[in-house]
Amino acid sequence: MVLDTSAQTAVSKDSQNALSSASSDSDSAEQKEEVIEGPELDRIECCPASPTTVPNQRTCQRSNSSGSQVRSPKPRRQRTTSVNQNTTNCTNEAIIRANHRTIYTAGRPPWYNCAGQQVEPFVIGICGGSASGKTTVAQKIIESLDVPWVTLLSMDCFYKILNEKQHHQALRNEYNFDHPDAFDIELMKDVLQRLKEGRKVEVPVYNFVTHSREQHTKTMYGANVIIFEGILTFHNPEIVKMLDMKIFVDTDSDIRLARRLKRDIQQRGRDLEGVLKQYSTMVKPAYSNYIAPTMAHADIIVPRGSSNMVAIQLIVQHVHTQLQLRGFKLREALAHSYIGQPMPDSLKLLPTTPQIKGLHTFIRNASTPRDEFIFYSKRLIRLVLEYALSLLPFKNVEVETPQNVPYKGKRLACQKICGVSILRAGETMEQAVSDVCKHIRIGKILIQTNQLTGEPELYYLRLAKDIKDYRVILMDATVATGAAAIMAIRVLLDHDVPEENIMLASLLMAEIGVHSIAYAFPKVQIVTSALDPEINEKFYVIPGIGNFGDRYFGTEPTDGDVLYE
Repeated sequence: MVLDTSAQTAVSKDSQNALSSASSDSDSAEQKEEVIEGPELDRIECCPASPTTVPNQRTCQRSNSSGSQVRSPKPRRQRTTSVNQNTTNCTNEAIIRANHRTIYTAGRPPWYNCAGQQVEPFVIGICGGSASGKTTVAQKIIESLDVPWVTLLSMDCFYKILNEKQHHQALRNEYNFDHPDAFDIELMKDVLQRLKEGRKVEVPVYNFVTHSREQHTKTMYGANVIIFEGILTFHNPEIVKMLDMKIFVDTDSDIRLARRLKRDIQQRGRDLEGVLKQYSTMVKPAYSNYIAPTMAHADIIVPRGSSNMVAIQLIVQHVHTQLQLRGFKLREALAHSYIGQPMPDSLKLLPTTPQIKGLHTFIRNASTPRDEFIFYSKRLIRLVLEYALSLLPFKNVEVETPQNVPYKGKRLACQKICGVSILRAGETMEQAVSDVCKHIRIGKILIQTNQLTGEPELYYLRLAKDIKDYRVILMDATVATGAAAIMAIRVLLDHDVPEENIMLASLLMAEIGVHSIAYAFPKVQIVTSALDPEINEKFYVIPGIGNFGDRYFGTEPTDGDVLYE
């Protein structure tokens, strides 16, 4: 299909493959966003974090008898998200700001359905000659898609490491960077495949000034939409098979040469003679021999690149249609599943004693003051985590007592245990797990409800680099539908943590949530102190304990700002 704005028409190579013209609603509400920077942690890896929508600042005031305004001694706190210095730096390299929105192009793990199965992402390949406007077209598509997280991967990242001879050739503008042999195709295929699977990848960063790879890499994840752009995107048959939509940006050769001259001289420190020499001897022949022939693979040919807004809008409409066909309502699906089914064997319920019932009485009571709510919650959290530790594998050991008498005892068989809290409410369990596990490492995952869709989204991730070698205790204070827990478990699996090494610990769960998690991940142990039978239309556990995070941290919920707790 060739899309041209001059006639505002589309000429199809195959009428059966014509794009759908169905439009989708866009978000017109402007949101105030803020990112709060936190301390840097040792040996912790972060993916770029998106900002959390923070409610408008409000000052809690009350009037005294004289009518003057006096600040409340205990103002309600506002919800914020912390990211470390490394995260802040890499975020600046992976964002597009447009129409009062921030779009994150380093990706996030894609959605998973109620069975914990991955929803297949929509992969777009963009090909075209050097300086044809491929990256700009990709950015225009991303801006128009109105999707907060997209993976934008450039073929330029995969130039091979040059040997000494090749490096000298590059400095003399005699190395052909437009030849297929200049790219690490195997690494490219591996990275793209892992992104399709939603897994974490480390993408090389190429320096065009020094003609070498940087020592640092860029952490990326898959997303519902993955865009892969480059001069030879359609060259490798295996990569072509991974693409759901193939776009060729067709730009006049004179325009491409003018853009390349400007880019290479201003941004890459080249001289005019060297750029012209490289273009005439390598770039132009490579386009004729390797790039132009791949136009035959294209589903859509876009003349004049990013200025062709009609073409871009038709592409966006088609992508929206595909996303809707692949989409679903996770929370709603979970809320109506598994009604009346027996509890799974993976559920480990803390034995009910008068003490446990008494602690639940305090924290479920709506009139319990905040200080008492925190005190009794901490006691119950400690008991839940002690019980969770008792379910880990132990081995027999023999020690000698101070009376020189042998004692046959037990010791944990696993040496590496890591805690991961699902923010916000799961953070309340971090101190308890640190108290019962000496020197334990703590990771964090922030999953928050999208105000428009009502679905959970991953906003922030901080995990140990070698987390795959650990037994992981995943912590969340309450579990309703299980949607947040399912996403968090998938994130751990995407980091190569074995399913049987994951344990979910919570104070309170709804029966629906337990069924959902157990069905999706039967090897994950589920530990809680109580089960409640229902959830309401707002997905709160019934009878429940209310919004645990707001009661514990002393914050006020705002309309449309509901955390997964």
